[in-house]
Amino acid sequence: MIEINEIHPNPAGIQRVAVLTSGGDAPGMNAAIRAVVRAAASQGIEVVGVRRGFSGLHRGEMHLLGPRDVANTIQRGGTILLTARSRTWRTPEGRAEGARYLREWGVGGLIVIGGDGSFHGGYHLQEEHGIPVIGVPGTIDNDLYGTDHTIGYFTAVETALDAVDKLRDTGASHERIFVIEVMGRHAGHIALDVAVAGGAEEVFIPEDEKPIESVVEIVKQSVEKGKKGSIIIVAEGYDGGAQAVGDAIQAGTGLETRVSILGHIQRGGSPVSSDRILASRLGEAAVYALMDGQKGVMVGRTAGGITYTPLPETWQNSKDVSHDLYRCARVLSI
Repeated sequence: MIEINEIHPNPAGIQRVAVLTSGGDAPGMNAAIRAVVRAAASQGIEVVGVRRGFSGLHRGEMHLLGPRDVANTIQRGGTILLTARSRTWRTPEGRAEGARYLREWGVGGLIVIGGDGSFHGGYHLQEEHGIPVIGVPGTIDNDLYGTDHTIGYFTAVETALDAVDKLRDTGASHERIFVIEVMGRHAGHIALDVAVAGGAEEVFIPEDEKPIESVVEIVKQSVEKGKKGSIIIVAEGYDGGAQAVGDAIQAGTGLETRVSILGHIQRGGSPVSSDRILASRLGEAAVYALMDGQKGVMVGRTAGGITYTPLPETWQNSKDVSHDLYRCARVLSI
């Protein structure tokens, strides 16, 4: 029998918390906001929603959020709190304004849902003004150290894979080569997963600086094997991106090559179940972390359990791609 203790200890005496989303939006952010609001409400804690991230915080764009305010949001993409980037927040004066508003609202802790840039902003606020900050990893790139996956990653992979499947149909029909660029400025997690799941002939990621010319021989071999079309996946962070890879193929083989850049379409759409579940667990965990007196950490999920990682470690340490999966992609592309 599973025992469920619905009342979590609150040694920190938290009575009111604030939550914001910052940086690029990611599918599942609304599920995380919902989890924060409802987990807090279950413990008698009020939640203040901050609109437009740190940009809105230093302008005092804040309002109370209750359980009914987040109803029917778990399936929605984007973020109901909106997001924005803020140059003002990069200044001590901007952060001081934000801290003043948080104190006026009686906030005992801030939950920041975003990526490493957002965590920088939250960490500086905590260090300068003593307001506890908890980070929740919300970014499609899956590039934050301290968690197996980030909120939005699973949906971004599914969105990109759906596009790859459609482009493969067209490529085979016209006997063309498609070079498809997926998101990932500094990390190849999306590209690698999409390459394996989509049966790509080759994948280029920032973690591997292999020469771009290597793809030419791979395409030639594919043609010799009787393949009518080829799919090449490129992470946007690879030097030169998909266009450079496409140009190399065209020049080296003379074969008709098309470049498709999926871009921001990967950030939108209804989050898949894995992102909704991950966001729900991490949103709840963030509230409990503040109640436990934690501060300056990111809540993550590692090997199925909730973990705390100091915020600076999330950007100081790198999160490598799976080398086993990379090998698998190469082996299965024959």
